[in-house]
Amino acid sequence: MTKHVYVITGGSGGMGKATAEIVGKKGTVLLADISEERLIQTKEELNAKGITEVYYQTVDITSKENVAALAKRASELGTLKGLVHTAGLSPTMADSKRITAVNLVGTGIVLEAFLPLATEGTAVVCISSMSGYMAPRQGPYVEVLKQPLAEKVVETMEQFAQGNSGAAYTLSKLGVQLIVEDQAWVWGERGARITSLSPGTINTAMGRQEADKQKEMKLMLDITPLRREGEASEIATAIAFLLSDDASYITGIDLRVDGGTVANIEKAKIGVNH
Repeated sequence: MTKHVYVITGGSGGMGKATAEIVGKKGTVLLADISEERLIQTKEELNAKGITEVYYQTVDITSKENVAALAKRASELGTLKGLVHTAGLSPTMADSKRITAVNLVGTGIVLEAFLPLATEGTAVVCISSMSGYMAPRQGPYVEVLKQPLAEKVVETMEQFAQGNSGAAYTLSKLGVQLIVEDQAWVWGERGARITSLSPGTINTAMGRQEADKQKEMKLMLDITPLRREGEASEIATAIAFLLSDDASYITGIDLRVDGGTVANIEKAKIGVNH
């Protein structure tokens, strides 16, 4: 029987690790991240929890060579059952160009490399953000966002972001949602599904870093109907559902897991910083 392989980019982050804990009970896990030290630590933590089939590879998702090597490793480990693309940068972590390169172009590179591995029953979940709902879906950037591997896409998007890392983040996360919708057909031709998931304010290291540095995050929490942050495990269970055969007719959509924040924004009429 062929082994099912689950590839998780950003695998040593809070959401990646929580997802690995669940899917690691169903198959082999291949974690990818930029820091080998953190990957080793994550593998040890998962092993201690009884998840034994854990492999890792250091990857810069903006490098086509790195991502191609990751796809090759995945193909050697078994059949691609799930691809979870959580790797990304938040607004305080980099400048606007780097955020676009990682969040938008990186998503394009990952999907292009793994499409040939897709087969009947493969599922992809790309992590977007509720921030993607803060940018209008009609705009001159929409067609640009759907083509993350087009020439000079970072420079083109910089005309809209104009050096603002928050704007670059919002647009790149809208891009993830648009790419998923746009690519539902090509993945479907292989019997595979592709979705995105938009977390709200989540209690992870990255989430805490943003909350500490951005007052808007506090405002967001104030208007969240469930009145609390989400936990990484709550994102992971939603990802696991989207990957599972229980979600076999779900593709080309974005699932918001945000405690109701986006649904309540208009009502709350707060000034959201784009």
